[in-house]
Amino acid sequence: MEADVDDFARFVEARERALQRTAWLLTGDWALAEDLVQTALARAWRRWDKISRRDDPEIYVRRVMVNTWSTWRRRRWAGEVASGDLPDQPAPGDVAAEVAARQLVGHLLGGLTKKQRSVVVLRVFDDLSQDQVAQILDCAVGTVKSTMAQALAKLRAEPRLAELMERRVR
Repeated sequence: MEADVDDFARFVEARERALQRTAWLLTGDWALAEDLVQTALARAWRRWDKISRRDDPEIYVRRVMVNTWSTWRRRRWAGEVASGDLPDQPAPGDVAAEVAARQLVGHLLGGLTKKQRSVVVLRVFDDLSQDQVAQILDCAVGTVKSTMAQALAKLRAEPRLAELMERRVR
């Protein structure tokens, strides 16, 4: 049992920041993201002896995160709506511009379906392979590909994202 505790502690220490980032990208709320990571880790701890013997225990923990977030999203009220207005052209190196960009990305991710958002976060931000994403979401690789294509089409149609990317390239 002591080996399990040490192994789990090492896993949490090594992967907590990455899991936290994923949770924030899924939820759009830092406090809720912390709750999501803690919930996933608590659920994983109960089965850590079996999970740790798998090829990649992180896949299991991410699956727990995505599934938990999915059920929370159905139950929780999401009445807050971010403003659609962006400030005028920012000065280079402007911290407010960075915050506005993050808020825009969060808002645009919020406009995707749960499955699309999960695929985009896992593929783009977490840089997982299509096979890993399919494992986490418990679906076929073809579903990951088509869902990603649909999500990207929706994001490409958003003029504010194109404007943001144009500013970043300059």
